[in-house]
Amino acid sequence: MTDRAGAGLPPPRKRFGQHFLADPRALDRIVEALQPQPESTIVEIGPGRGALTDRLVSRCRRLIAIEIDRDLVRHLQERYRGIASVEIVEGDALETDWGTLAGTEYLLAGNLPYYITTPLLFRVLATPRPDRAVLIVQREVAGRLLAAPGSDEYGALSVNVQASATVEVVARVSAGAFHPKPAVDSTIVMVRPLADPLVSAADEIPFRRFVQAVFGMRRKQLVRVVRELTGWDALRAGDLLSRLGVPGSARPETLSPEGFVRLHQALRDDLKLAN
Repeated sequence: MTDRAGAGLPPPRKRFGQHFLADPRALDRIVEALQPQPESTIVEIGPGRGALTDRLVSRCRRLIAIEIDRDLVRHLQERYRGIASVEIVEGDALETDWGTLAGTEYLLAGNLPYYITTPLLFRVLATPRPDRAVLIVQREVAGRLLAAPGSDEYGALSVNVQASATVEVVARVSAGAFHPKPAVDSTIVMVRPLADPLVSAADEIPFRRFVQAVFGMRRKQLVRVVRELTGWDALRAGDLLSRLGVPGSARPETLSPEGFVRLHQALRDDLKLAN
């Protein structure tokens, strides 16, 4: 959702969570981090009024812009009429299969609406993943993406993203850089999918559900968590954790992404044997 100054542009719509980025420096930082090449295919989520699109269109071979707001779609279609490399797609980014549209190799950029940031992040990391994604997220979300085990911000989002990608901060963006001004500050982050992710494509959804279930019991000891997930007695649950080198008294927020993957695999294998 990006903004070009000027009269007669479609207004921001609250129901879509639109806050158009209007700071040229922040827009330039996104392009610099994305590093588009003349042969690149770029998917832009929520192009809005076209501020970031304007900067990308001459830097790539193909640009696919996905916009949910029908008025903005018409504006963008008129704006880029006659430019064959630009494809404006009307649709919800959560439901649009941009991987099929873009092919196996593409870059991704977007200013994620706050109210659907987490599901959109999971979509970004679903196969086929972009080579890299440069995204604007709420500052609190950036903290969770980068959080280390044992920290207050570490949670299900931290584990699920870090099992599939590395995340780094590109720049911090104040609320005043947007129109209308949101209630919180934002952060530009670069997400790079791992060449060898900890979780296979087939396990992405089961692992995500597992991690969310475990963090739903984050105040409990892991031996209790395993018992509640499986129905096992304390001895069997403790034995499995011991084999993994995990203290039964540990809490979920102390377990690394690698630890979550090992625990998920061990539970899956043990439950298969039991069946």
